[in-house]
Amino acid sequence: MNSERHQEAVALILSGQCDVSNIGDQDSDMDSTTAELNVEQEMSDKFSELAEKVQQLNDTTVELSREFIYLNEAYKAAVQEVNQFEQATNDRNAVLAKLQPKQDEIQKEIEELKMNFEEHHYVSTDGTLTWRVDRVAERMADAQSERQTSIYSPVFYSSSTGYKMQARLYLYGDGNARRTHMSLFFLLVKGEFDALLSWPFGYKVTFCLFDQTGNNRHIIDSFRPDVKSASFQRPKTEKNIASGIPKFFPLPMIQQDDNAYVRDDTLFLKIMIDLNDTPKMILPYMLTLNPGLPDHVQQNLIANEKAKKQQSQNDTTVPMVTQPGTTNS
Repeated sequence: MNSERHQEAVALILSGQCDVSNIGDQDSDMDSTTAELNVEQEMSDKFSELAEKVQQLNDTTVELSREFIYLNEAYKAAVQEVNQFEQATNDRNAVLAKLQPKQDEIQKEIEELKMNFEEHHYVSTDGTLTWRVDRVAERMADAQSERQTSIYSPVFYSSSTGYKMQARLYLYGDGNARRTHMSLFFLLVKGEFDALLSWPFGYKVTFCLFDQTGNNRHIIDSFRPDVKSASFQRPKTEKNIASGIPKFFPLPMIQQDDNAYVRDDTLFLKIMIDLNDTPKMILPYMLTLNPGLPDHVQQNLIANEKAKKQQSQNDTTVPMVTQPGTTNS
């Protein structure tokens, strides 16, 4: 009633300018206007709230945009680093690829130098080789696990200009003898004087595993080459295929603790090429000789023993001469 609009209405009525019946309509208009104002206020409040949320979303969008720009730059930097690393890796691999043949060549030269050193450190030129095999337990484990199934001996020669030869040892056996026997083989190596030698190679080969207790219970076995086999023809490659005795010595015996053949983790083998048809009965005597004696002394002793054996054999084969009129009993 104190509102300006109401006072104006009263004034109009009193002055006769307005009918009382119109007051209700005016009140209705006032109520409608008030409702519209309320709706407008609510809409304004909602618009304000929405505007605030839109501003927050806009701020969040700006922040995300900044983070995206930062992450995008970081991604580009990472991609660049990866590309640089990949390029560096490719360059390194290219260098290594170029160096690999040279490295292989150097490694081969080292192996050849090592082999030449071993060959010339002690070279036998009389057809015999005494081979010292050390680190037996380690080599046996390598052979058992197949890391290195066999080892080669130093080379030796039948003479200073003779056949070049080598032995090959399978400590854990080879072929059908694997896991049951120690296998020992002989092979011919391509030599400097092969063009002057007689082929095929036909000399008997004898292997010996030394008894280190001094009881002379050496393990001796021999074989004669099959002259039709490619193993005993003139070598066309670096080495011929090895041939020998697969079941040379039973593994259980060599693996026994305190056996007579492995002492201080070392065993000794001897390979002998029979160049002058040595009688089989002489072999045990040859192996009992003191290896510390000079070769020529050993050869003299062997020759004397041969003569003794031959004389003894002749004495046992001479027929007894009987006088006429007598008989043998």
